[in-house]
Amino acid sequence: MNRKIPWWVPEIGPKEYDLVKDVLDSNYINDGDVTEQFERRLAELLCVKYAVAVTSGTTAITLALAGLGVGAGDDVLIPDVTFIATANAVKLAGANPVLVDVDPRTLNIDPDAAERAVTARTRAIVPVHVSGRAAAMDAILHLARRHGLFVVEDAAEGFVSRHGSKYLGTLGHAGCLSFSPNKTITTGQGGAILTDDERLHVRLRELKDQGRPVRGTGGDDIHHSIGYNFKFTNLQAAVGLAQLTYLETRLARMRRTYSLYAMQLDKMEGIRLPGFSLDSGESPQWTDAFVERRDDLDRFLLSRNVHCRRFWFPIHTQTPYRLPDELFPNSSGVCPHAIWLPSAFTLSDADVNDVCSYIQEFLTSRAGEVANAGKKF
Repeated sequence: MNRKIPWWVPEIGPKEYDLVKDVLDSNYINDGDVTEQFERRLAELLCVKYAVAVTSGTTAITLALAGLGVGAGDDVLIPDVTFIATANAVKLAGANPVLVDVDPRTLNIDPDAAERAVTARTRAIVPVHVSGRAAAMDAILHLARRHGLFVVEDAAEGFVSRHGSKYLGTLGHAGCLSFSPNKTITTGQGGAILTDDERLHVRLRELKDQGRPVRGTGGDDIHHSIGYNFKFTNLQAAVGLAQLTYLETRLARMRRTYSLYAMQLDKMEGIRLPGFSLDSGESPQWTDAFVERRDDLDRFLLSRNVHCRRFWFPIHTQTPYRLPDELFPNSSGVCPHAIWLPSAFTLSDADVNDVCSYIQEFLTSRAGEVANAGKKF
């Protein structure tokens, strides 16, 4: 097979070129009016009062925590299954990330395990919406209210995915988005913080721009507090505004891709999808699956020019955060079987059908081994 079926591929169109040219022609390429327009568009789209654009999703989590007063001496609960950026963002804020085991069915943070991890030092919890699948937010918000914790949602993979009537990233005190190249819309790098809290919004503006709540001259400005430089430029915002014009088409394709996978793979022994509730408003960023012999399947598909992405190693296995496996039985058990199937919004129905056919070929050839395993994964 010569045709490559990618796991993901970003796509840039003519609208980006036009809007970026407008910014270049304006000769103002820093954080400015186009950035503000992008922020307003995000806030309107996600039905939230404020959106603050920053340099990355990692920065967004760090500034959200810092803006809420979380820092040195504080513990922040995060799931053991997430990109390491979630833990690093907590460290960058000066706080201590406390790893929590996950629900093996969803790969999202287990609220019961989070409850057991709360101590007098715990100040916040960062639920991650893996692949756009909503974490158990009702239970998490209830837990946070009982213990007086801040909730900062890592919605890097949950852009425009919903939980009930609200978008992911708008249920807690703050929510954080990512616009890296493997997201539904991309600005190369970049992120945003969502909140309805006016005081937090002002503090975030200060934190991202050297302590200034409003854009200054760089000269005789008043700096009310300590801040940093995490500004999001007009150039990035121009790309983001253009990307938003493709949003509905991309979302429809990604939902269609998941639906095709779900329909065909549900009949196969040896593979299981954690799944999404499309009827409830969840939107798949990527389609993920559990496979007994994941690495073998990955190699098999690659030999047919089908590209997947294996799941992260649990954070507790990474050198900066290493802890014993027995503390995390669920993440230790499921991560070696988790994989993202091709999920790019550039896929066609034929591409997805081909992937499913290859998976069936792989599973059928190993049917005896799967039967010996004694379960449908």
